[in-house]
Amino acid sequence: MAKNILIVDDEELVIESLSKLLKKEGYMVILAGNHKEALARVKEMDFDLIVSDIRMPEIDGVEIIRKIRRFLRENGKKLIPEILITGYSGEDCLKQAEELKVADLIYKPFDVRDFLKIVKNNLG
Repeated sequence: MAKNILIVDDEELVIESLSKLLKKEGYMVILAGNHKEALARVKEMDFDLIVSDIRMPEIDGVEIIRKIRRFLRENGKKLIPEILITGYSGEDCLKQAEELKVADLIYKPFDVRDFLKIVKNNLG
């Protein structure tokens, strides 16, 4: 059975590119363009992995992950591994990812092979 991956990003090009790449690898990909869509998708179905951009309008990827984790805990569901992606290098991003204890943090631009390896590693 295909693994379900939720992609959360406000940039259409990023969503389309990651979606095509992951579907080509046989994954079921669900898209969300903001925090409301992301939380709605998590409420609708189970995911094996979440890939989220950090910098987004309204609520950033870090806060989205916190909201999703809160929902999962409150509803007795298992936590989902998360990969955060960002185009902004710096200690802030790394610190936030470490504090959240996300599975991985990837800086854009990234090599497609490296990204797929990280996805596969986090899906077991």
